[in-house]
Amino acid sequence: MKLKDIQKTFHESLDAIYGKEEVDSFFFMLIDSFYEISRLKLAIEPNFEIENKAAILNALEALKLEHPIQYILGETEFYGLSFKVNKDVLIPRPETEELVDWIINTVNSSAVEKSLNILDIGTGSGCIAIALAKNLPNAKVYALDVSKKALQIAKQNAVLNNVKIECIEADVLTCCHAELVSVSHKFDVIVSNPPYVREQEKIQMKSNVLNNEPHLALFVKDNDPLLFYNAISDFAINNLNANGMLFFEINEYLGKNMIQLLKQKQFKNIELKQDIFKKDRMIIGSKI
Repeated sequence: MKLKDIQKTFHESLDAIYGKEEVDSFFFMLIDSFYEISRLKLAIEPNFEIENKAAILNALEALKLEHPIQYILGETEFYGLSFKVNKDVLIPRPETEELVDWIINTVNSSAVEKSLNILDIGTGSGCIAIALAKNLPNAKVYALDVSKKALQIAKQNAVLNNVKIECIEADVLTCCHAELVSVSHKFDVIVSNPPYVREQEKIQMKSNVLNNEPHLALFVKDNDPLLFYNAISDFAINNLNANGMLFFEINEYLGKNMIQLLKQKQFKNIELKQDIFKKDRMIIGSKI
C-alpha cells in the first residue's frame, strides 16, 4: 500500500479533529518511527509502498479516539533526551523543561558544593530526575514515586539515557513512608511537580489528556489544592540541608497561595517564576 494513500486517509479521518498541519506532523512522526521513512524520502519517492500497514492503521484508529501521539509511539522527548512513556506516567510538558533549566542554572551559579543530593518527588517517567542527573554529573539523584509502575518506567529511562538514579517507592503523604526516606538521606535540592489540577479545572482540559493520562498524577480535590505542597514542604523542612533549595511546579492560579505557604513554613529567598506563556508556574524557597 502506498504511504501517500495512507496519508490521504489520515487527513480524511483526522483533519476535523486536529487540523491539517497537526495531522501531517502525526503522520510523519509515525512513518519515521515505524518504517524509518523521513518526510524528505517520501517527497523524493511519492510512490513508496509498505507491506506491513497494520501498525500505522492501528495508530490511525488510536488517533481517532484522541489517544496522545506520545503514548502511541511509546516515547517522547524532554530536555533534549528520549523518554519512554505509557499510560502509567504523565507526558512531560515544556513547562517542566523550564523548571529543570531553572534548577540547573541555579545550582551552577550558586556557591554550594557541586556534589549534591537531589530528590525528585513524584518522578513519574523520571524526566526531571534524569535530566538533572544528565546535566549535573556530580549530583546523586533520587527519584520517589508512589506508583511501582511509574518507577519501572523511570528505571528504563535512566538506562536509556545512561544515567544513574536511585528509585524510591514511597508515599510522601504518609508519615511513616516519609520517615523511612529521611532516615538515611539529607538533600541539597528537593524538586516536585505534584498533582495540582483542581477538579473544577477539568472542564478546561483537552479530552486527550483527560481521558488518557493518569488522574493520580494530575488531580487534587477543590477543597485541598495544596495537599501535596503542604506535605512536601514539611518533608523538605526536615530533610533539606542548611540553605537547601525547594523547587515546585505549580498551578498557575495559585502562585500567591504558594508564596504564603512557603512563608508560613519559614522558607527564605522565595521567588515565583512565570513560564514562557506568562503564567505563574514555578517557585523556589530556601531552608533557613
